[in-house]
Amino acid sequence: MKKLLIGITAGALTLGLISFKAGTQTQQTAPVYEFKIITAVESIVPMGLGRSRIVENTDQLNVADFTTERTDGKKSDQGKVKRGDIKINGFKETKMVNFYSGVGINFQNIASNDAMQASKLNEMTAQGWELVNVIGGVESDAGKGDGKGIFITRYYFKRAK
Repeated sequence: MKKLLIGITAGALTLGLISFKAGTQTQQTAPVYEFKIITAVESIVPMGLGRSRIVENTDQLNVADFTTERTDGKKSDQGKVKRGDIKINGFKETKMVNFYSGVGINFQNIASNDAMQASKLNEMTAQGWELVNVIGGVESDAGKGDGKGIFITRYYFKRAK
């Protein structure tokens, strides 16, 4: 019985050391990820007057170049950051159709946009990107005389570098 108990204890200790070593290795070799955001903007402006697109940036920015720090809670150097410097020139845009046609909501257009977005998601997956989050938002028609609105969906992806 003593040998069995010692064998189990030694085995548990060995397993514990292997687990600890594996955990340590995981921390040391944890993958570094890159992230990508794809945005779908779908217009809810009737008569085809709006613009619906899937937008993907192809230029990169460094957030540190546009970040300032306040030290006293009041003085800000944000005035030194120019909006024009933040705007990128390189991006892809994929045309989609609007939610509304001349007579109201158009379900064929919605299905067409769904197919387009599914195609984009399949393309991203084939390139090794993993979809990690989706966020949607709406700015809808506020009633008579407004006639404006968008439905926006942001797809957040990651992949190991």
